[in-house]
This record gives sequence, C-alpha cells and structure tokens, in this order.
Amino acid sequence: MTLVDELDRYLSVRRSLGYDLSTSARILGNFLAFMDKNGDERITSSVFLEWQRDFGHAGRDTWAARYSAVRLFSQWLSGLGQHHEALPPGLIPNRARRVRPHIYSADEIANIVMVAADLPSTYGVRGLTCSTLFGLIAATGLRISEALGLDVDDVDLENGVLTIRQGKLGKARLVPLHASVKDRLRLYMLERDRLLGRPSQPLFVTCRGERMGDCGARYNFAQVCQHIGLRTPQLYGRHGRGPRIHDLRHSFAVRTLIQWYQAGADPNREMVKLTTYLGHVKPEHTYWYIEAVPELLQLASDRLAQESRP
Repeated sequence: MTLVDELDRYLSVRRSLGYDLSTSARILGNFLAFMDKNGDERITSSVFLEWQRDFGHAGRDTWAARYSAVRLFSQWLSGLGQHHEALPPGLIPNRARRVRPHIYSADEIANIVMVAADLPSTYGVRGLTCSTLFGLIAATGLRISEALGLDVDDVDLENGVLTIRQGKLGKARLVPLHASVKDRLRLYMLERDRLLGRPSQPLFVTCRGERMGDCGARYNFAQVCQHIGLRTPQLYGRHGRGPRIHDLRHSFAVRTLIQWYQAGADPNREMVKLTTYLGHVKPEHTYWYIEAVPELLQLASDRLAQESRP
C-alpha cells in the first residue's frame, strides 16, 4: 500500500469519527507530494524540516499546525507497525499539547490498589482512603477533583449512583456504579467511621478526618507508583515522572471503547453514552482516545475496512 493509499485510509477512519479534515487533508497532500518529488519513502523529522525549508516563509503557528497534522499521520503509521518515524512533540514549538496517556493494565491497577492499602499512617485511614480512591477512579473514570469533592450524601448505595455536583465547567451529572463498586464503598465508609470514631461528611478523608486534598492524593499516588516500579524512586519525597493518577480515567475510557469494538457495537452510537458518562463537554474530547492509543486506531481501521467491503 502506498503512502497516498494509507493517507486515504487514515482520513476515512477519522472522518467516520466525525472530524472535519479538509485542512489536514490539504496539508498532508502537499507534504506527500513533496516527499514524492524528492524520492523520500519514509516520514522522518529531517524530511519534515526539509519541507519547511523548501516551502517558504510562514508563521510559527502555521507551521505548528502543519507539523501537528503530519505528526498525527506519522503516529498512525507507526502504530500500525510501519517503518515510519513517530514524529516527536516539540519539533515546532507552540502551545502545550495533550500528553499521550499511559493505559494501565488490569494487573497494574490491582497492584496500585493493593500497595495503596498498605500506606502507613497512625490510624490506618491513609491506606484505606487511598486504595478506595484510586480504585473508584479506575472503575468509574472520574476526574480526581470530582472524586475528592464527593460527600457521603452524593453516594446513593441503594440505587448505585454517584452525584457529581461540580464537574468540569460546573456541570453536574449522575454516574451509575457497578455492584462491586457499591460494596467496596459501603465497606470503606463503615471502616473509615470506625477508625475515626465518628461519621464523616466528606467521602475521602485523611487521618484527621479532613477532606483529602489534591496534593495529598497525588503525593500518595506517586509513592505507590514508585514502590511498584511505574516511577523511578526519588529522594526527599519527590513525585518523579511517570504515569499519572489522571491516566486511570484515560484507561477506563480506552477499555470501554475496546470492549465496544470487540463486541461489535457501533462506536459512533455508543460514544454519546461515554461522553455523557465522563462529563466531556464535546464528543471530540472522547474521540481523542482513539487517536491516542494505537490499539484503538487499529480497531477503528479494521472496522472501517469491514464496513467498506461489498
């Protein structure tokens, strides 16, 4: 398959997901024409920079947009196992872009919850709270701020529903819970109140009975990740670099999408449900996961190929 053929397939897949790619198609068409003229068969950073020099003057934002289009296409090719370079971020400096998420395996999530439960504290609340908090985010895809903002009154264990009062941009929503999550939350609240010696209105608390804050949650998560090898151990309590707590939310979304593809469901229909469930403002914020994860790109490509067969 030629690069032009691969570009047609790439654009078809992304258009099937609702994207308007007229600008990207023009940019990529010009770039491939330049490659063909120069006899280049492999997309690399040096080829892009040669194109930039040959093209002539344009503003940094314009070239950043062109680079973004070519970079996404190169990631598509690389994710499909082809020999093209996945162009790196930052070659053309511009505004910060979204970091590709770390998709946790089931074993990694189980280890995070297990090790978090053993975090030391005077009364044992630290480990209890952190293991339940991390597990809830992994099981529901909540944002860390949404989970930490929960009160006991927001947890309806009888009907298995969480009420998110202050989601992104102040939007409220209801989040249904799996039976196993309901049971875990029920046990957590009973044990938390026993250890504290009193009921607590905030759901996730410290050993002092105060609502756990964002900094505390991220610090504890970093400590757990260092312990299980997802981050390099650091001195003086530093967090280090590596997979983030927010990637638990990404992992939930990606697992859901993969299950839909594997079950033969129509992702375009189901995507509205996931967008609402996650509290995304626009559907394209949910579609982004497909671009960010090579396995989903391949599933989307395979689905399109099946639908296009006579």
